Amino acid sequence: MSITLNTLQAHLKDPAIFCCRREKGLVISAADLEDPTLFDDMVEAGLLELREDGLRIEQVLGCTLLQDVDALTPITREVLNKVNTGEEEKQDTEEKAKPAVSAGERAVPGIRIKAGGREMIHIEIDKLEKLEGLRLDIPVITGSVPAEVSSASDNAMEKVTPPEKEAEKKVIRTLVKKHIKIKDVEIGSRTSIEDGKITIDGDIVKRAIQEDPLCKSMELSVIRPENRHVYTETIMDVCPIATKVEGELGEGITKVADGVVFMLTGVDEDGVQVHEFGSSEGYLDEKMYFGHPGCADENDIIIRCHAVIERLSGMTRPGPFAAHKCQDYIIQAVREELKKYEGEVVREEVCEDVRRQGNPRVVLVKEIMGQGAMHDNVICPGEPCGILGGQKNVDCGNVPIILTPNQVRDGSIHALTCIGPATKEMTRHYIREPLVEGLAADTELDLVGVIFIGSPQVNDEKLWVSERLGSMLESLDIDGCIITTEGFGNNHIDFVQHIGQAGKRGIPVVGVSFCAYQGQLVVGNQYADAMVEENMDMGGFENNVAGCSCVTKEVAARAIQMLKNKMAGVAIKPAPKKWSNDVINANNRLLGLPETKLLDNGTLH
Repeated sequence: MSITLNTLQAHLKDPAIFCCRREKGLVISAADLEDPTLFDDMVEAGLLELREDGLRIEQVLGCTLLQDVDALTPITREVLNKVNTGEEEKQDTEEKAKPAVSAGERAVPGIRIKAGGREMIHIEIDKLEKLEGLRLDIPVITGSVPAEVSSASDNAMEKVTPPEKEAEKKVIRTLVKKHIKIKDVEIGSRTSIEDGKITIDGDIVKRAIQEDPLCKSMELSVIRPENRHVYTETIMDVCPIATKVEGELGEGITKVADGVVFMLTGVDEDGVQVHEFGSSEGYLDEKMYFGHPGCADENDIIIRCHAVIERLSGMTRPGPFAAHKCQDYIIQAVREELKKYEGEVVREEVCEDVRRQGNPRVVLVKEIMGQGAMHDNVICPGEPCGILGGQKNVDCGNVPIILTPNQVRDGSIHALTCIGPATKEMTRHYIREPLVEGLAADTELDLVGVIFIGSPQVNDEKLWVSERLGSMLESLDIDGCIITTEGFGNNHIDFVQHIGQAGKRGIPVVGVSFCAYQGQLVVGNQYADAMVEENMDMGGFENNVAGCSCVTKEVAARAIQMLKNKMAGVAIKPAPKKWSNDVINANNRLLGLPETKLLDNGTLH
């Protein structure tokens, strides 16, 4: 496949290889040269051997072939009438790079203009020695402008000193999350919270299963941090205990039980695990990545709620939902006690929805599962991380729904999905989503909102929903966005569509996903050139460890810096052909982050 004129400029420094047999007398053009993006696969397959004496594309364009040359053959000096020095291409490139200014629209030196949805500083110098003139368009961005990008899929980044003056901060609303210390949990004869101890009525499960006839039985148990080497069925969800004591979701005061979480597990009446792609049943200490945003932390007490649902209902929407609904009945009983309990506050989180006028306007787009079967989420319930009062994104047509950062941080998403354990963002993930936290706290950006968009099953619906996202992004007049997705495969079709919807509108966009080896993108477009990898498995696979390969603080930091790079107009080099954790760690070091430690057969490497 020959290289196209559209991509020629990006590959002038790549090796020059004939795509087909060429005969003596040919004047070499782009149509005669193989696409360099295919070289790695060709070398691996034994179809191509690169040579040290081979010339670059910029050195052979316009040269005449002195003899016949076979396909997939590196071009060397002895087969050409001349070799370009590079000056001709340099002059042509500089001429093409000059911004076009039509008659009557000549830019004034130093004026700020709009280009691709961003403000640019336009500088024009009429005369320079050895040059007829020079024009520069410099992106205007509040914050650090990186000097260079050295590699791509997870691009290496460089930070510089931020500006002294910050944009004006306007606080729209404030949320206070009071974390109440919990020291112990037991199953007893009544539900209460006293002296830092939660007691749950053991008979509550009998009332809970009456909430949905598809839930046939339910069992409660307590797993303490020192006793995690216990067998559990597949982990459907990890849910915090949080409740509103003042205001609505996204504002006022929320109490959060600190040091304890609920964990939902499930099978059907035939013992079939309630799961889809991969299952996390096994010894708990080997099947959860403790400390990751969606998981229990190292010292958390886990209240295990095990549900048995009607046979053959596991791969339907109502079956898994029944388990979540009945567990929520139990959690709500604890929430009611937490509302009344005036225990020790170990910390207060003050979360603000703010606007920073003058800073780049950005949004976070989170693609969530919406393919029916087991794939669903509850949006904006009455209680943080709850069920009642919320709407399922599938029932809403999977259309994009925008929430404030505070609404997300106050538990506006309850995760129902049963995708692969490692890439599943469980309910606890959303209430402390690292990208929401990072973007909201970044004084160089203006976070407009967080958009949730479902991933339909049918391709026509995927396209329709993605187009709605494009219209929303355009209407918000944003300067950049980050798009994430959990899982991989089917939903990557939507994911790339979403990136294209932003890209074709001139909006700088960064994609965040698990890809690695197993989840490599099956589709792509020219706008998917800034990607951040979530994988934390040694082999690059879905490893069935709950919450392993999801957005972490390190992933969020890399994504935010990459977005700043892209909004600043920094060129992004092509990604390595194959996933490599070395690229990720190089970026982590540049940002002062710890290196990513991969799991090898369920053990930290």
